[in-house]
Amino acid sequence: MPGLLINIDVPDLAAGERFYTQALDLMVNRRFDDDIVELTGSDAPIYLIAKTAGTAISPEGGDFRRYNRHWTPVHPDFAVDDLELAVARALAAGAIQEGDILELPYGRQAMFADPFGHGFCLIEFNAQGYDAIAT
Repeated sequence: MPGLLINIDVPDLAAGERFYTQALDLMVNRRFDDDIVELTGSDAPIYLIAKTAGTAISPEGGDFRRYNRHWTPVHPDFAVDDLELAVARALAAGAIQEGDILELPYGRQAMFADPFGHGFCLIEFNAQGYDAIAT
């Protein structure tokens, strides 16, 4: 099975580094030139990549980067041990909470947007976790 890397485009690398290290307690592991920072402390390494708003998403075009709140079919969920503490930390770092904490069969979840418009969730699993909804 291939390994998993998560890449997150940000318009300001220093601001992205500040947010993700403060909000999620991730750590800077390596830097690549002036436009990529590798963060560790999660199950998969996260690479923040400096990309200017308005630039094409690929050499083929198709769309342009924008950092206002946007929808994407892929977003990271971060499993946490203490949801209230994680929510407070994310908010203090500049995340925007989208709705109340949800009580779900597998635990509790809070949804957010980072300062760059990317969605992410914090999940505190209960003892059953996703087994509570697996069929």
